[in-house]
Amino acid sequence: MDISSNKPLVVVVDDSAAVRDFFDKVAESLNIELRLFVSAADALPFLETAQPELLFLDIIMPDKDGLTFLQELRHDSRHEQTPTIVISSKDYAQDRIAAKELGVVEFVAKPMSTKTISNLIVQFTGAMAR
Repeated sequence: MDISSNKPLVVVVDDSAAVRDFFDKVAESLNIELRLFVSAADALPFLETAQPELLFLDIIMPDKDGLTFLQELRHDSRHEQTPTIVISSKDYAQDRIAAKELGVVEFVAKPMSTKTISNLIVQFTGAMAR
């Protein structure tokens, strides 16, 4: 994929191969550039130079949880306001509160529906269906 494309850039950080495959399928019907990463450590080098229109973060990951990663990203001026959606199989009130304090725009519990994720991508990026 060409990073200089005019398509909205959507980044997903989730250690689940099934979730990454799910996002690949969703992206097929949208005119977006999708970048998938398995961990915070995997995504960080890319995010040091890229500025996505939308970021999806899993909470439970092996190297660093998504909320801790987002807290670190918020210290970078490029990512202070990046719309971020938390996706998690762990749906606890304290996670929702922490996410809200970090400026998370949506909290989506797994399993996710294609329609919900497609609608969120369109809402936050202005992406058009192919």
